[in-house]
Amino acid sequence: MRNIKFISADEAVKVVKSGDHVHLSSVASAPQILIQALCRRGDAGELRDVRIHHLHTEGEAPYADPKYEGIFFHQAFFVGSNVRKSVQAGYADYIPILLGETQKLYRGGYLPCNVAMIQVSPVDEHGYVSLGTSVDATLAAIECAEHVIAVVNENVPRSWGDAMIPLSMIDLFVEDNTPLEPAHFTEPTEIEKAIGMHCANLIEDGATLQLGIGAIPNAVLAQLGNHKNLGIHTEMFADGVLPLVEKGVINGANKTLDKGKMVATFLMGSQTCYDFIDDNPMVLMMDVGYTNDPFVIAQNPMVTAINSALQVDITGQVCADSLGTKFYSGVGGQMDFTYGASRSRGGKAIIAMPSATNKGVSKISPILTPGAGVVTTRNHIHWFITEYGAVNLYGKSLQERAKLIISIAHPDAREELDKAAFERFGPHFHFIK
Repeated sequence: MRNIKFISADEAVKVVKSGDHVHLSSVASAPQILIQALCRRGDAGELRDVRIHHLHTEGEAPYADPKYEGIFFHQAFFVGSNVRKSVQAGYADYIPILLGETQKLYRGGYLPCNVAMIQVSPVDEHGYVSLGTSVDATLAAIECAEHVIAVVNENVPRSWGDAMIPLSMIDLFVEDNTPLEPAHFTEPTEIEKAIGMHCANLIEDGATLQLGIGAIPNAVLAQLGNHKNLGIHTEMFADGVLPLVEKGVINGANKTLDKGKMVATFLMGSQTCYDFIDDNPMVLMMDVGYTNDPFVIAQNPMVTAINSALQVDITGQVCADSLGTKFYSGVGGQMDFTYGASRSRGGKAIIAMPSATNKGVSKISPILTPGAGVVTTRNHIHWFITEYGAVNLYGKSLQERAKLIISIAHPDAREELDKAAFERFGPHFHFIK
């Protein structure tokens, strides 16, 4: 390969020193061969107090294991399932931050980046490699790092946009052709299909979409086959968009910015999804400071942003990052896109969730569980959807929105919620239409 001298992963991670801050590329692009090599240095007692940062990653995260206490301390920008127990137990930690501002931590000097560990595609004839499925805050880390270690992997797609970087930005190269971690999808339940239907009914022809990964986004996308001229400007997408691209439903024709292009900052899907973005000029993988800037988002028409929640109270406060005091995920891009969609001409900001947990506990409550974090405030919420319907809370008073929220709560919870609202707001509550 052009101008590249490969070394072993064990040799490459020798640049990490005790006290360093290390950034890992995220989601499917976590450089597992470097992670394992770094942990071998930890096992050998060669390192102390190394801070590790990244967004959500797939695959193993051994550095968050309690056995590495004092050696590695993981400070996540988003709490994924592979580090959740360690964060909740205090062996790892979470930095609360809007997804769009994660890059600012590095560029603004709030966090040092001593070593960036990334995965890239093979070099092209012009001396460029691609970050593939993970640009997000990784580009900022590369720009600010003292040392950049790149795993060159033939399975990393050659994506366009900000993902393309010159070899000159990389210091050390390791070769590893392990396939990227694929997403594991589940079929939507009847509840999720109902939520998807309510969301899809709000999407107009010509809308620009933001939605994530999982059963509800897939249920929404499955019902858009007869729509026209939809666009994508999102933090991520997955396989659910591909049939709509093939049918011409998603073509970006109505977008103001990046017309005809699908814009994302990372993605998580099957190999089919990774193949789709490979050398595809229709897809721009961009810096998270661009994709998640509300003032960029708002420039496209009819931005319809669909996000989820863990709990919502009867005034419309949305908790999406924690279960009481236990952190479950993170702020992510929910506020970036909720605010961006609300500023878009004809935009719709949607919070969608099942009315109850799998154990039958209502996710709509009189007040949020003590310790729960408010991700989307009652001032920002617009549309709220459960399997029982869709209500628009924007411009509604506290009592009016309580009535609306309770109307789409699980039937088993409505009487208790109504009683709590009556106690909170007084006897006039019953007369609110």
